[in-house]
Amino acid sequence: MLGDKSLFSCHCVPCRLWGDHGQEALENAHVCLINATASGTEILKNLVLPGIGAFTIVDGHRVSGEDVGNNFFLSKSSIGKNRAQAATELLQELNSDVSGNFVEETPEQLLDNDPGFFHRFNLVIAVQLRESTTLRLGAVLWNAGVPFLICRTYGLAGYMRLVVKEHTVVESHPDNALEDLRLDHPFEELKKHIQSYDLQSMDKNDHSHTPWIIVVAKYLEKWCSEHDSQVPKNYKEKEAFRELIRQGIRKNENGVPEDEENFEEAVKNVNTALNPTKISSTIEDIFNADQCKNITAQSTSFWVMARAVKEFVHNEGGQNLPVRGTIPDMIANSDKFISLQNVYRAKAKQDAAAVSKHVASLLQSMGKLPESISEQEIRLFCKNTAFLRVVCCRSLAEEYSVESINKDEITSCMDNPDSEMVLYLMLRAVDRFFQQHSRYPGVYNYQVEEDIGKLKSCVNSLLQEYGLNVNVKDDYIHEFCRYGAAEPHTVASLMGGSAAQEAIKTITHQFVPFNNTFIYNAMSQTSATFQL
Repeated sequence: MLGDKSLFSCHCVPCRLWGDHGQEALENAHVCLINATASGTEILKNLVLPGIGAFTIVDGHRVSGEDVGNNFFLSKSSIGKNRAQAATELLQELNSDVSGNFVEETPEQLLDNDPGFFHRFNLVIAVQLRESTTLRLGAVLWNAGVPFLICRTYGLAGYMRLVVKEHTVVESHPDNALEDLRLDHPFEELKKHIQSYDLQSMDKNDHSHTPWIIVVAKYLEKWCSEHDSQVPKNYKEKEAFRELIRQGIRKNENGVPEDEENFEEAVKNVNTALNPTKISSTIEDIFNADQCKNITAQSTSFWVMARAVKEFVHNEGGQNLPVRGTIPDMIANSDKFISLQNVYRAKAKQDAAAVSKHVASLLQSMGKLPESISEQEIRLFCKNTAFLRVVCCRSLAEEYSVESINKDEITSCMDNPDSEMVLYLMLRAVDRFFQQHSRYPGVYNYQVEEDIGKLKSCVNSLLQEYGLNVNVKDDYIHEFCRYGAAEPHTVASLMGGSAAQEAIKTITHQFVPFNNTFIYNAMSQTSATFQL
C-alpha cells in the first residue's frame, strides 16, 4: 500500500508544497547525475524520496575506500565496483517507485562518442566535475535547451551554478503576497455587493459579523466623497481613515465601544485594503518581452498565456490583471463570508474565461488545437499573473569569456575581502592549478607547503587574465591547499539538500530558482548568490 504512487502523491509532506500538478511533473521527470560522490548521492536522495520519476547516474569511477568514508550510499562491499552501479542499487531502496539507471562511462567518453545522450533529460546535474568537461557539457546542454545544474563541495566551500536559457515560473509562491481586493477600483459585481450592505440599519449581531472588507469599502466610499474621490495615500491620511473606521464601532448605553472584532480587523488591514491595483514592473517586462510580442508555432504555453493576459488587460480587463479570486480568512458569519467570497470567485472565473478566448485565438493562429492548453492551466495562470517570473541565466561561455565576464559584480563584492566571492575566485584558481598540474593542490600532506606558491601563482594569473584589480588574502590560498580537494560529508549534505531544492524548482516550474551562482562558506556559515 505504501508503494502506491497515487497514495504517496496525495499524502507526502513535500506534495503540500508543490501540489498534485507539481508532483506529477516530478514523477514524469528524468534527471541525469554525473558522478555519484557524497554530494551527488545526497542530491539524488532528496529527489528519490519525494518521488522523482527516474534518474540515471553517469560515472566511470570505481568505488574506493575514500568514497566509502564520506558517502552513506556506498558500503565496504562496494569497493571495486562501479560507483554508478553501487549508488543506484542503494538509492533505489529509498523508493521502489523510482526508476534508477546507471552508465559505466565517464562524461568525457559520452561527450566524445554520443553527446546527444544528454538531450533526453529534463535536468542534468554535474557534481565534482573538472572545469574543461563542465564547459564542454555546458555548451552541449545550452544548445539543446536542457537545464544544467553544477554542484561542488571543495573542503569548506560549496558552489552551485544554474545554467538555463529561459526558465518560466507560474507559481512563484511569494512569501508576502498582498491580497487582490480591488477596493480602490472595485469591479461592477463588487460595487453592487458592497451597496447591498447598510451598516446603519443593521442589528448588533450583523454589524459585528460583517466582513472587514465590506467595512473598509463602506468607509472608503464615505472618505472618497469627502476627499475628491481620492483614497488615503500617505501615513497621515491612513491614520485619519483608521480613526474614521473606529468611530463606526457601536457604543452601548453607557457610551462604551462594543467589542466588534471585525472593525478591529478592518483597522489593522487598512494598508492591505488600500494596496493600489496596478501592474508591477516585473509583469510589464514580461508583457514587453519579444517572446510575448512575437508568438510563433514554437512558443511555449507560458508565453501564449502571457500574451493572452496582455490582450485581456488592454481589452476586457480595463488595464488590470485578471482577478485572483481569493480573500483572506476573517471574522464574519458564514453566509456573509461565502457570499463575498463568491463575488470574487465569480469574477475570477469570468476573467479566466475571457483570457481563455484569447488563448484559443492565439492557438488557432499557431495552427494548434484549442485543447493544447487546458482550462485548468489557464485558470492557474490567471490566479498567479501577479507573481509570474522569468529567469534567464548567462551561459558558462559568457561567464568564462574575458570579453563578457561580469567584472563589476566581482570587483564590487571584493571590496569586502572576506566576501563569499573570494571562494568563487579560489575555486577558479584551483581549476587552473589542475589544468597545469593534472591534480588539485594539497591532495597529499607533503604537497601542501610546496603547492601554496603554485596556487598563489594561479590566483595571480587568473586575476591578471580577466583584468580584475582585487586582492585575495594569502589565508585563503593556504586554506585551499589544506583542503586537498576533500569533500567533507557535512558540507556535501548541505549542498545536496540545496541543489535538490533548486532541481525541484526547475522541474516543477514552481518557486524561483537562484540566478545564477550560489556560494556557501562553511567556515563562517554564510552564503550568497551572484549573477556571474
